[in-house]
Amino acid sequence: MLRSKDLLGMQELAPDEIVLILDSAATMKRVLESGNKKTAHLQGRSVVTLFYENSTRTRLSFEMASKFMGAASANISSSGSSVQKGESLLDTVRTIDRMATDVLVMRHPQSGAPHGIAPRVRASVVNAGDGMNEHPTQALLDLFTMRDRLGRLEGLEVAIVGDVLHSRVARSDLWALSKLGAHVRLAGPPTMMPRGLEGTGARICRTVDEALEGADVVMGLRVQLERQKSGLFPSIAEYARFFSISADRLARAKPGALVMHPGPCNHGVEMPTLVYDSPQSVIDEQVTNGVAVRMAVLYLLNARRNA
Repeated sequence: MLRSKDLLGMQELAPDEIVLILDSAATMKRVLESGNKKTAHLQGRSVVTLFYENSTRTRLSFEMASKFMGAASANISSSGSSVQKGESLLDTVRTIDRMATDVLVMRHPQSGAPHGIAPRVRASVVNAGDGMNEHPTQALLDLFTMRDRLGRLEGLEVAIVGDVLHSRVARSDLWALSKLGAHVRLAGPPTMMPRGLEGTGARICRTVDEALEGADVVMGLRVQLERQKSGLFPSIAEYARFFSISADRLARAKPGALVMHPGPCNHGVEMPTLVYDSPQSVIDEQVTNGVAVRMAVLYLLNARRNA
């Protein structure tokens, strides 16, 4: 059973809790692949998604996950709420909490926002991305996809390439993979690599070629132009030339190495469409697995609340 009523980040989860979520997601994926996707696991429960940033995959997969399991679900975006009237985050969340909400799925541009909210509400809070800090359910679906395809996580060589500085996905993946015995390599422009990586256990590579050499998994990260305050590379063309996961560079990885991306992908920048759509790509599979993982998270949080 999960130890906390909330899912705030991979830093807080113990290895056995991560494995529990992955095992539960495997069951949920079988439900998705069956003829009848409906279950009653969350019958009588309510799930609200509160997103202060745009999202397609994460928000929709949480909504689908809650509906597949019989919960009453609702979505609130900041543009269509009293936030536009000046209402604070805490007041908004308290209002939602007082409407008998069981699970609040929250995305916010400020790092640590879900952590500040969770102790102040009765609902279980799920971090769906907070600033440049974490995106735990993305990491969980990434790990699930790797384990589902390769049969294990321990000992895997995972190359993560691109805008590491602004990527909450990279942080969550690094912490989660390290806890389960995988080896992470990071590569990107020097201006887009955060400080302090030497103490994380990750291998810092000077080039994409070095990162991909013999890798089991190759993950591209989106160049997050919306989070950048100044020019961190000369041009998109220059970035693609030196840091794109091209077919030639991918050939340095192990035969059959998985190609992954958290989406949305800037085609021709992080990787060409040829690689994105290659037989090695499991990017579309990540989307399906995201629903299964979020079903598992909601199921386990509900079990924790019932304990």
